[in-house]
Amino acid sequence: MTPLLRADRLGSELGIDNLYIKNDSVNPTFSFKDRPAGVAVSKSLEFGLSAVGCASTGNLSSATAAHAARAGLPCYVFAPSDIEMAKIAQALSYGARYTPIKGTYDDANRIAAYVGDSKGYGIVNINMRSYYVEGSKTLAFEVAEQLGWRVPDHLVVPVGSGAMLNAICKGFEELQQASLLGDVSQMSVEAAQARGCAEVTPVERPDTVAKSLAIGDPGDGRYVLKRLAQYGGSADDATDQEIMDAILLLARTEGVFTEPAGGVSVAALRKMAESGRIDSGDTVVCYITGNGLKSIEPLMRVLPRPQAVEADLGKIAAVIK
Repeated sequence: MTPLLRADRLGSELGIDNLYIKNDSVNPTFSFKDRPAGVAVSKSLEFGLSAVGCASTGNLSSATAAHAARAGLPCYVFAPSDIEMAKIAQALSYGARYTPIKGTYDDANRIAAYVGDSKGYGIVNINMRSYYVEGSKTLAFEVAEQLGWRVPDHLVVPVGSGAMLNAICKGFEELQQASLLGDVSQMSVEAAQARGCAEVTPVERPDTVAKSLAIGDPGDGRYVLKRLAQYGGSADDATDQEIMDAILLLARTEGVFTEPAGGVSVAALRKMAESGRIDSGDTVVCYITGNGLKSIEPLMRVLPRPQAVEADLGKIAAVIK
């Protein structure tokens, strides 16, 4: 149950009176990936598999490794060699056996699939995927409960493979089927993606600062398009500069520090507000899926570098406004 924060200051900046941030940056390994990884590793243990693993753009490697450590299972991670070192350090700390791949996420995915099939390991987002995706629908369950069992007007969801967006829609639909929610068909679902891989048609080499979303061949992309049509939603992309600006906007207005994937959500939200697709009185939930400390390098390039000052009260007083 991660916080659903009423974001009044960010909402004031964007002209939205009822804006909420679903802050999954405070999960056990600091991203939403704990949800699907927890389910998939638990099922692997239940099935008596000897090891687990994943193909990852970063966050899933940490989550899978942590849950594998808790379950007492070896964990094999295959990821592009250029992902953020903070995420690799986290996975290695949990005991993961990490193989960096000179290539894209899709190359790592292909290799992980082969290892899973040949060794009989539970690759959480491949041969355990039918269980893995069920974990993410808890993002719908929690939001519905935290809103007092009201259906929001808009959801803004970051998209990599597209699995999370589909799972969130499924979660809301199941709550309606259980008579816990009203008509969810009136809810609008919006996809937020990074420019450089904002395609359903495969992109050979995704180019974005949002490494968590840099999936060139999104496995659930066509289903995302169906969901957007079903819920009358749209998709927005964000440039690297827009992502960085959005990270700082969220941090300075709400005190929430997100990685670039969350910056994509806020950047898309801003575009929606500016284009008039959100009415000021609408209830909007924006999903923030990972912690900023996982991806500090790109932000350091745009933040001012503080200059040291001598420990002299007079000189300190001169620089304090």
